[in-house]
Amino acid sequence: MAMAMIRALALVAAALLAGGAGAEPVTTFRLDNGLEGVVIEDHRAPVVVHMVWYRVGSADETAGRSGLAHFLEHLMFKGTATRAPGEFSALVDANGGSDNAFTSWDYTGYIQRIAADRLELMMTLEADRMTNLRLPEAEVLTERDVVLEERAQNTESRPGALMAEQMRAAMFLNHRYGVPNIGWRHEIAALTAADAEAFYRAHYAPDNAILIVAGDVTAAAVEALARRHYGGIAARDLPPRERAQDPPPIAERRVILRDPRVAQPYLSRWYLAPVRRPGEQAEAAALVVLAEILGGTGATSVLGRALEFDGKVAIGTSASYDATGVDSGLFAIGVIPAAGVEVAAAEAALDAALDRFLTGGIDPEHFARIRMQVRAAEVFARDNVQGRARRWGEALTAGLSVADVEGWPAALQAVTPEAVMAAARTVLDRRRSVTGWLLAPAAGQAGEAGK
Repeated sequence: MAMAMIRALALVAAALLAGGAGAEPVTTFRLDNGLEGVVIEDHRAPVVVHMVWYRVGSADETAGRSGLAHFLEHLMFKGTATRAPGEFSALVDANGGSDNAFTSWDYTGYIQRIAADRLELMMTLEADRMTNLRLPEAEVLTERDVVLEERAQNTESRPGALMAEQMRAAMFLNHRYGVPNIGWRHEIAALTAADAEAFYRAHYAPDNAILIVAGDVTAAAVEALARRHYGGIAARDLPPRERAQDPPPIAERRVILRDPRVAQPYLSRWYLAPVRRPGEQAEAAALVVLAEILGGTGATSVLGRALEFDGKVAIGTSASYDATGVDSGLFAIGVIPAAGVEVAAAEAALDAALDRFLTGGIDPEHFARIRMQVRAAEVFARDNVQGRARRWGEALTAGLSVADVEGWPAALQAVTPEAVMAAARTVLDRRRSVTGWLLAPAAGQAGEAGK
């Protein structure tokens, strides 16, 4: 049965690779002012995704001004020398499109999805706010309150988000990855229009940006429009990123958060992990496969079988790894203990399962199935034009090259069981980890949120 499934997945993936989803070309160009362009052609529908990515995120903020990158993302919708506050989104909406923006530790991105014949309007709007942003004090203060409310809703009202925030702070002793992407509340509350203006002038420039256009377009037409609308913006000759780095880890760390809103205890273990590097993607590819082997599907994964089915100490297990980043990645494992099982017992069972895996290795049939699932997932991802554009943006803002992006599927397929085990023995080291327990208050203990 299992081998039949593997063969079926192989046939589907081969058929798609031969002539199905995402067969259209990806073209790149570079303007004289340094702006990089990527065009992903997909002519199935008269729709286009227009993205501008900046190589700046919350890890590029200066100490004491956390949340500034995300705050500026909000303020980019507050008007320019020629557009009123809110006019950008109103024009996109009036033309039948949608727009959004996002900030990570490593990048900030702006996206519009609209009919293909409206692409030039999107470039006009985005090029305008690349250089002509205006930040009236009243607009800045109002939006700062919006960001504070966003933090209250998305972080402070969710015990799991609070624990993740505390685990990051414990994991990264010196690097800005340890600071929340949205920022610490007391520092957000002190941000000013002058702070936002200085950050904008320091980082928003064509030579720090990547334009990605995906959909019903041609490379020649996109490049011509880009030259017309972005080409006249002067480069800033920005210096390379300089970030404080962490010392080598020498001791495991632990976080225990008790919160009266916790109904289900949870165990989380994070390990420092390498990320994809230009020309060196093999170890990251092995970690992608390792995450699927350990925690992909409960019924067949190593941790699912050991903790959910055999040991019956958990009702859920997971493992995940994000391969793309500028400086460092995280390999994460999660366990939801079964009813009546203490978190300490679940952690002991987790460690025993990991020890057995590191000693015993990978079942060959399981490995073959996982590798084929990874291959199929890569192929199916080509069917989502916005997802393809986002993957290119994440990779290029992290310093990867076009060749790295195009070679990533091959790197995943070149993974061997030996490479997976070598990566596992390097990364699954408790000295490189933070373990978090999310618990309800103990009986009789005063319960205040976050304490």
